[in-house]
Amino acid sequence: MVTFKLSLSILLFLLFNIFLCSAEVLYIPVTKDASTLQYIIEVSQRTPLIPIKLLINLGGRSLLLDCDKGYKSSTYKPAVCNSTQCTLAKSHACGDCIFKPQLQPGCNNNTCYIWGENPLINSFHDRAEIAEDVLAIGSTPGVRVTWPRFIFSCLLDPSMMRLLANGVTGIAGFGRESPVSIPNQLALDPRFTRKFGICLSSSTGSRGVIFIGSGPYYVYNPKKIDISKDIIYTKLIANKQGGFVTSEEYYIQVSSIRIEGKEVPLNKTLLSINKKNGVGGTRISTATPFTILHTSIYDAFKIAFIKALPKNVTLVEPPPTSQFGLCFSSKHIKSTNVGPYVPVIDIVLHKPSAFWRIYGSNSVVQVSKDVMCLAFVGQDQTWEPSIVIGGHQLEENLLIFDLLGRNIGFSSSLKLQQASCSKYDNTILG
Repeated sequence: MVTFKLSLSILLFLLFNIFLCSAEVLYIPVTKDASTLQYIIEVSQRTPLIPIKLLINLGGRSLLLDCDKGYKSSTYKPAVCNSTQCTLAKSHACGDCIFKPQLQPGCNNNTCYIWGENPLINSFHDRAEIAEDVLAIGSTPGVRVTWPRFIFSCLLDPSMMRLLANGVTGIAGFGRESPVSIPNQLALDPRFTRKFGICLSSSTGSRGVIFIGSGPYYVYNPKKIDISKDIIYTKLIANKQGGFVTSEEYYIQVSSIRIEGKEVPLNKTLLSINKKNGVGGTRISTATPFTILHTSIYDAFKIAFIKALPKNVTLVEPPPTSQFGLCFSSKHIKSTNVGPYVPVIDIVLHKPSAFWRIYGSNSVVQVSKDVMCLAFVGQDQTWEPSIVIGGHQLEENLLIFDLLGRNIGFSSSLKLQQASCSKYDNTILG
């Protein structure tokens, strides 16, 4: 009898661990802010737990919080100099609190720092204090995780939080290499992997989702479908030349751009990263609302798009908004299940047969009743990536970031499958 009980307990233990180690997916809802077009997630943190809104920063090194307005928690622990936490966070400095009259979260003695960054203002701060606290993340239909000692950075400079949407008090870093970025820390849980998917909703009234884990990634149309299938993959490109910041960013190789099947004549040297200074190439950014093109690329792109427009479409000059350089009458533009019937754009990746197709819902925006604009921005990118793929082009597409395999996958518009990034939870479907 004793032997039976022992065997049963061992069996239950093994089954419990098999359950723990089985692959699961964590769902993090993503909201699009109507006034700023920023993509925001919400987590709970501290003791007692409080909800915190965070801007998504794909190239961020950590979860960065504004601690200047008061951070109260009974479980906050600053990282002691030369501790495992400091090493894991790749701290660049250690020191004491010298810029506040008393010790507080973000300003303690014998603690370590990393760089804090805000992608909206392209600014950095060298004294983001490394710390630990309770974090709860995830929602239905996936699992929810409560992490008792999640490493993050705590900053006391309110100027670093400029331009964040109303109510947002921090930045969610999803960087590639940093061990303390959100996906890399969550991957320490045996249920998950160093793989995540981003599916941004085009609506400010319904939420998209970030999937943490190897998949499958389900949405409903109304049937349950796995949108992580039929994905075009390409290699993530490392940009070491640009310093510690660019090493966290997501670069891909773009070999050409096609509009309506015809290659746009570009200076292709701009499509590669300069090996001396790290500029050029193509980066993906959820903090940029619309794709930015180097001025010379944009000029050729704009001309090719105009040539491919239907002949009965008239240009609107000057454009009614300074944000965009090309606008046209939408009176003769038909509607399709993938948006306005305008020339399709192919971002050609590592080979001609590997391309990410962009349809009208992602290539143009309706700015007034009868006017729509090409949703790409021409900008001087002399010391920046030549192409920065922005949020509007990513909406209603699934991007899969495989950090271990160093690959990134692109779906085309989910509207081709009568699906949407907001339909990931059938309990809230209208």
